[in-house]
Amino acid sequence: MKNLTPLLFAITCCSVNAETNLPEPSKQAIEYAQNMIIVDGHIDVPYRVHEEWVDVTEATDAGDFDLPRAKTGGLNAPFMSIYIPAKLDDSDESTAHAHRMIDYVEALVGRNSSNFAIATSPSDVEAQFKQDLISLPLGMENGSPIQGDLNILKVFFDRGIRYITLTHAKSNHISDSSYDDNKQWDGLSPFGETLIAEMNKLGIMVDISHVSDAAFYDAINVSTAPMIASHSSARKFTPGFERNMSDDMIKKLAEKNGVIMVNFGSTFLTKEAREWSDQQSRVKKELEEKYGKDAKELEDFSKNYRAKKPLPFANMGDVLDHIDHAVKLTSIDNVGLGSDFDGVGDSLPEGLKDVGDYPRLVQGLIDRGYDKAAIAKILGGNALRVWREVERTAATTK
Repeated sequence: MKNLTPLLFAITCCSVNAETNLPEPSKQAIEYAQNMIIVDGHIDVPYRVHEEWVDVTEATDAGDFDLPRAKTGGLNAPFMSIYIPAKLDDSDESTAHAHRMIDYVEALVGRNSSNFAIATSPSDVEAQFKQDLISLPLGMENGSPIQGDLNILKVFFDRGIRYITLTHAKSNHISDSSYDDNKQWDGLSPFGETLIAEMNKLGIMVDISHVSDAAFYDAINVSTAPMIASHSSARKFTPGFERNMSDDMIKKLAEKNGVIMVNFGSTFLTKEAREWSDQQSRVKKELEEKYGKDAKELEDFSKNYRAKKPLPFANMGDVLDHIDHAVKLTSIDNVGLGSDFDGVGDSLPEGLKDVGDYPRLVQGLIDRGYDKAAIAKILGGNALRVWREVERTAATTK
């Protein structure tokens, strides 16, 4: 058992934080969080430090991740998102940018190797957990840097990339995007199918978050290994939001032994937050069409809009509803966590504002009747199981 601070042990079941008015996790929930492997499918630390340097090996005033909060929350294996903006698609800069993002993670480990380590396998995660290290596996968000070249794919595998989100906000040379009206491939491109086959051979997980529905079904048919949705939620709660997964997609993913890793962003969780976001986007588009994208009328648009119409934040119960729904559709073996911390901005639900809050989620799972074994699967066991199966597929594929 890891050592827990006296402060954490002092927290008792059903106590309420006077500042937040939120229930505090019980001693049991804290022990689970500290002693089970927590795998988070998607955390955007590399791009955060790219935009504005901050040393996350120390406590930070902003953002959702830093070492002290990760320790408090019991986070063991956050997949560092190697995020490449869609505006860089079809350029050499896309590939260069991906390498810089990996450099940032390596630098993070270099700054504090007594607490962080790169992980390239589930065995690494388990061994590093025993050493009280936080594992930093790498997932590439947007396959644009591959540039249609399988040799480049191998270079990124050698640098530690262990999943690839096939596309992001725009249709690229691999796949159509759920966010893009331009469905140029009606699913995967021919190269996308080739890429998935090669990912299966190397042992890189196929991530279907962000892809269009048609691309998802293409990937299901092409991949011989289980796949992940690294940071997606259930469309049932956000009707019409293609970025989330339909019930049929969640079931199909599970039939291939995959896992949906629930996104914590409020706009991924509730219809009300989704409608708020869509309305904000419509208003911004109207202003851009009227005044131009760089007009002074759009300065601080998001801040001013939210001041007038605050975002209706989701809450912990909404996150749990998505987990419950996916479990009921499939099984306890097909659900995990993909918070999108440092990636969804100030839209996180009440009670899950940063990586220090995983014990609150564990408490919610306990309160909903999940036993210890089930909680261990949701927190990280299912993600590690898929990763192992992908490795086994690679070992037996020629």
